Amino acid sequence: MNVINKVETWGDKHHPAILDILRILLGIFLFLKGLTFMQNINYLRWIIEDQQVINLSPVFLKAVMYYVIFVHMTGGVLIALGLLTRLSSLLQLPIVISALFVINIFKSEPNNDLWLSIFACALLIIFAVIGSGPLSLNNLLTSKDENNAAQ
Repeated sequence: MNVINKVETWGDKHHPAILDILRILLGIFLFLKGLTFMQNINYLRWIIEDQQVINLSPVFLKAVMYYVIFVHMTGGVLIALGLLTRLSSLLQLPIVISALFVINIFKSEPNNDLWLSIFACALLIIFAVIGSGPLSLNNLLTSKDENNAAQ
C-alpha cells in the first residue's frame, strides 16, 4: 500500500491544468462510444465476432458486450467528472488495449480508429497514474472533507 500512496501523492503534485481538459474530453468520448455501442449492439457483436481471433460462447460474448457498454458509459462519466478516475481508467484499459491490438492492428485494411485508440490508451495510462487533478469532483470533495476535519 505504501507504493500506491506514493504514486497517488506524486500524481496529485504533478498535474498540469491542460490534463484536466483532456480528462474531461476523454470521459465524454468514452461515454459517447458506450452510448453508440448500446444503441447499435449488433455492430458491437459484429466487431467482436468478425475478428476470428477468439471463439467465444454466446453467453460469454454477451457478457463481454455488456461489460464494454457499462464500463464505457459509467467510466466515461466518472472520468469526465473526475471521480474515481484511477479506478475507472484501470477498468477501461483492457477494453481499449484489446481494441487497439485485436481490432485495429490485426485488421488487414487500414483503420482510421488506430490513432484514436492509441491516444485514448495513452491518456488512460496517464490518468491511472496521476489521477483526476485539481478540476474534479474528487478534489472538491476532498477539500471539503479536510475543511470539515480542521474545524
